Amino acid sequence: MIYGNVELHNIDEVVEVGDGGPVRLQRTPEAVRLKLNKYAQEKVLSPANAEIRFVCEGPSVRLTLSSKGQTDASIFYGPFQGKQSLVIGTEPQVVELHAQADRLARMPGVHGKAMAFSPKVCRIMLRGASLRIHKIEGDVRPPAAGEVPALRYLAYGTSITHGSAATGPHLTYVAQVARRLNADLINLGLGGAAHCEFEISDYIAARKDWHFATLELSVNMISAGFSLDDFYKRVSYMVNTVAGSDTSRPVACITIYTHHRDLSDSFNDADQNGSPEEYRQKLRDAVAACPHPNVHLLEGPDILQEIGDLTTDLLHPADNGMIQMGENLARKLEPLVKPLV
Repeated sequence: MIYGNVELHNIDEVVEVGDGGPVRLQRTPEAVRLKLNKYAQEKVLSPANAEIRFVCEGPSVRLTLSSKGQTDASIFYGPFQGKQSLVIGTEPQVVELHAQADRLARMPGVHGKAMAFSPKVCRIMLRGASLRIHKIEGDVRPPAAGEVPALRYLAYGTSITHGSAATGPHLTYVAQVARRLNADLINLGLGGAAHCEFEISDYIAARKDWHFATLELSVNMISAGFSLDDFYKRVSYMVNTVAGSDTSRPVACITIYTHHRDLSDSFNDADQNGSPEEYRQKLRDAVAACPHPNVHLLEGPDILQEIGDLTTDLLHPADNGMIQMGENLARKLEPLVKPLV
């Protein structure tokens, strides 16, 4: 969305905090957020792979920002990672950024023409707690067509998609996929809260701003105690609704990634309603029953192949795992996406 003179990427609504106060960034509209489970309502406010984007027409820009807790920000100019990183705390702070680093500013423009992101585009990549914007000062404009990728990739899923264990927003596996496919990422990962509510399915289906999607469905529903029948009902609705919204848009459904419950029965909860493999089979059944030709099934264990690529919680992929997942998933998506380019 465009806010003032910048683009708020992967943000669908800003909500004023208090009377005349700053605006809060959120990845879904408030009307959708309030219909989700209570954990998802909070996670929607976490800016997973959200960005503040702009092109400086003057020498610099000043942003006054604050956070509900702590928001980390990585600065990129197009695909180039800057040396500066920021930690935004609860008190408003002024962040001043220059148009470009000296050498990048002097680089001949011909070298940037083939890049998915123009080096002119300043990208403040966000992760962590909910971010609030108080003020933006400076001669800036939103990126124009041709300065950002035309192809857009939407990813729904759990904390693995959200990117909770990645050490930077650009290292989430879905960001790695987007990079390899020259796509712009819309990350709708909801850490710990991907329960496939009908409302989030309807919301994703109604969006017109994505060209292909992945649905990671969903280890969170094992943890939350959903029965196999309820799991099937929700994922079937999501698969059919999202794919049926426009059958020219490929939708890849990913079964549960390998994690601790696959390794030993000792990791399974006493009140668990089925094994990970039984939940995977329910998603396979839902995809097989879907009448739409644009639906595809991908097996999570084929994407995350090495247990050693997890963190010590044996659930969340570490950086090496995220990169490997990005490579594997991009390879599987490439033939589906190629006709769209």
